[in-house]
Amino acid sequence: MRLLDLSLQSPEENLACDEFLLDRVEHGDAEILRFWESTVPFVVLGVSQVLREHVAERACEADGIPVLRRCSAGGCVLQGPGCLNYTLVLTHDQHPEVATIRGSYCYILGRVCEVLRKRGLSASHKGTSDIAIGGQKVSGNAQKRRRRAILHHGTLLYGMDPALMERYLREPAERPQYRGDRTHRGFVRCLPLSADDLRAGIAEAFGAGPERIAVARAERAALKALARDKYATDEWTYRR
Repeated sequence: MRLLDLSLQSPEENLACDEFLLDRVEHGDAEILRFWESTVPFVVLGVSQVLREHVAERACEADGIPVLRRCSAGGCVLQGPGCLNYTLVLTHDQHPEVATIRGSYCYILGRVCEVLRKRGLSASHKGTSDIAIGGQKVSGNAQKRRRRAILHHGTLLYGMDPALMERYLREPAERPQYRGDRTHRGFVRCLPLSADDLRAGIAEAFGAGPERIAVARAERAALKALARDKYATDEWTYRR
């Protein structure tokens, strides 16, 4: 599995990169693990979510927080410093465990939980796609599936203030049972680990690296085009 540690300048490019990598693996490239972290906060919706139901638009506008939409399903989240993202693009041939949605979450999150438990944290897979410690969420995950490959990306919170989530995100109407009636601030917590420790653990869990790959100039141009023509457009963000 190839390892790519690449955080791009803009939120749109970071979202576009995940879809770009999925396209490459779907058309024959090797499986890949990517790490990235945004230098600026932004809100990102799941592909099918209705924006006004999940985003505190006035607060985002007042504070200059961009609102974008990703290509995968899942819930609305706040990205930014203190939130390490990992992106896995896996093929059905090499990982038959990902054949079903439930099976793929159990397989992938099981490996991530094992990494955290090795570091002394009682992590467990909760709900459909969360990882929690002591009943508090530390990681949310989402997927997009193609015929040959799946895109699985997740957050690993290690330094983000949950109070910001309450400012920029509405409380969801649908929530996992283990959350109860807790607000974002009461439901979410950060991992007591560094970003570098998390990178090392996830890479080890999925057999990525140790050599890291780069993105060629032509690929960068394609990424920028996808970010500009899709992820940066109101047509995509406000589609629902």
